[in-house]
Amino acid sequence: MPVTTLLVREVRRATPRTRLLRLDAGASGFVYAAGQAVMAGLHGSPLRKPYSIASAPAESERRGFIELLVQVDDSGGPDPHLELATHGTPLDLEGPFGTFTLPPLGRGARILLVGGGTGIAPLRSMLVQALDTGMVPIAQVIYSARTVDELAYRDELEALAQDGRITLTLTVTREEGAWTGRRGRIDRELLATALSGPDTWCLVCGPPALVSDVRAALAALDVPPDRVGVERYDG
Repeated sequence: MPVTTLLVREVRRATPRTRLLRLDAGASGFVYAAGQAVMAGLHGSPLRKPYSIASAPAESERRGFIELLVQVDDSGGPDPHLELATHGTPLDLEGPFGTFTLPPLGRGARILLVGGGTGIAPLRSMLVQALDTGMVPIAQVIYSARTVDELAYRDELEALAQDGRITLTLTVTREEGAWTGRRGRIDRELLATALSGPDTWCLVCGPPALVSDVRAALAALDVPPDRVGVERYDG
C-alpha cells in the first residue's frame, strides 16, 4: 500500500477527548473516496494507527487539506504516537483503504447517517460529499455520544440543520444536567422517525454495540441489507 508524507497544517480541539489534524495535501495528489481511512503515524515511525478521513474528497481538492479526527486519552494528552504532532510535523499516511464508502447516489437519493463517538468522522466525509454533489436534497443525521461535549462537529451539523440541508438528532447516553436535548441510545423508534422509506441508504459507524443494535433495528424496519453500510469504530 502506498505511503504519502504530509505536513500538519493545523491542530484544533474538537472535543475534550479528540483533536482535528489538518494535513496539507495541496500538491500531494492524494486521492481517496468519501468514507475511506488511512494508517497514520509520525514520519519514519513504524507505529501507525487507522483513522477514517473526516474531510470530503471535493473539500480536500477545494481547500487543500485532509482532515483526521484523532482521539486522545482520558488524561487529555494526545494519542502517544501522535503526541509530537504540531504545525509543520510530517506524518506518514498509508492508504487510503476501506470499502465503507458513499454508495452510488442517483438524483434525489435519500440517505440516513447514524454515528456514535468518533464514528462521526467517515460519516462527515460522506455527508459533505453527498451534499456537494447536489444529488441529495436533504440528509438525515443521527449522532450519539456519551456527553454533549463529546459531540464532534456539533456546531457544523447544527448549522447545516439550521440551513435546512440536513435533519439532525443529537442524543447523549449519560446523564448530564446542562443538556436539554434527547437522552438515551439510538433505538428503533428514533430510526423509524428518521427513515424516509425502505429504499433509504443507511450508513452506520460507531462502537460495535451501537452498530449491531442499529443494524438489527433497521432490519426490523424492513430496510434491505444491501441498503445498509456499516463500520465499527471504537470511541
